[in-house]
Amino acid sequence: MRRLSLWMRAHPMVGDVLLALLLLLMDLAILVARTSQENGPHWYVALPLDVAMLAPVAFRRKYPLVMAYVILVLTVPHSALQLGIGSATASCVALYTAVVYVGRRQALLYLLAQFVVSLLQMWAGWAPGGWITLIFIGLVFALCWVLGEFVGARRAYQSELEARLHLLETERDQAGRIAVAEERGRIARELHDVVAHAVSVIVVQADGASYALKSNPELAERAVRTISDTGRQALAELRRLLQVLRGEEGTGEPRIPQPTADSLAELADRVRSAGLPVELSLDGELSGLPAGVSLGVYRIVQESLTNTLKHAGRGARARVRVRRTENLVDVEIVDDGAGKARALVPEPDLPGGNGVIGMRERAHLFGGVLQVGPQPGGGWRVHASFPVRLDP
Repeated sequence: MRRLSLWMRAHPMVGDVLLALLLLLMDLAILVARTSQENGPHWYVALPLDVAMLAPVAFRRKYPLVMAYVILVLTVPHSALQLGIGSATASCVALYTAVVYVGRRQALLYLLAQFVVSLLQMWAGWAPGGWITLIFIGLVFALCWVLGEFVGARRAYQSELEARLHLLETERDQAGRIAVAEERGRIARELHDVVAHAVSVIVVQADGASYALKSNPELAERAVRTISDTGRQALAELRRLLQVLRGEEGTGEPRIPQPTADSLAELADRVRSAGLPVELSLDGELSGLPAGVSLGVYRIVQESLTNTLKHAGRGARARVRVRRTENLVDVEIVDDGAGKARALVPEPDLPGGNGVIGMRERAHLFGGVLQVGPQPGGGWRVHASFPVRLDP
């Protein structure tokens, strides 16, 4: 039954055609009853007029105003010949349709035209009765008007509800797409930080091992061992990220924790083993930082030292200073390498590639600021500051 109702709602003209046929059958029954009497109208006059009178009902939703005035014109001969109730019922349907599908103003004009036509018919003697008939017609039209107002209000409410549901679905889909994009950006930053750092260390160590392979086998062996350790660490972090992507919560395999600011000493040791002298200065307690801020500090230092490994050249040195105050965490990474050459060329507002963009996004994500650029006396400087307490 519900399926039939949904189908009828999707094909409203079918219901209108059935309504028109039902009214036509009622008029035809009256016609047959009157034809048996001597004063009944001829069927070849009554039948076409009945069909013309009720056919517009089938198109009432498609052409509501045109259908209403066609019915209004046809009520005159139909009522004059007294062919049945088709004119009265069709007029009521027309008024109801005008209220629901056209509007109050046009419906009111149509109602006034109906009253004028009814008065003219009564004056000409085509409609039986007097003021009582007119009052009855007025009450019937008032009922049709109220019914049309009720249905129109329900249609407006349903349309508003459907519009809101569509808006909510659109907002939900948009929020889902934004969340996916943010998650992809976060994972992309993590992958970049892990892979770029590991590959830079591996390349530097591999170059050093190739040079020292014959002249200093022990140095080459240490470089190969550093390559092996760095590769294993990178694989472990990549495996952790892939597990997050796949949602593997119940695999039973231990998860490798995210690095934090407390891991900066280990990071500095790995970079030193890669051939870059690093001076690390930690001032203040870093273990109590929010997880996101702590990871951001680590990743910014890691990316900065990776860039120094790749671009600073031989003989470069780096200095890392992390200082925590009551409200801020201040991070500064300075090198004295190829920045001497870069200092001669003006840098754009957003220097560097994806690594610098990722550092800036990490800083802004947690309410911090980032400054990247050459130093006046040579070298390269990265400075970031984070609030210790994040806004709720």
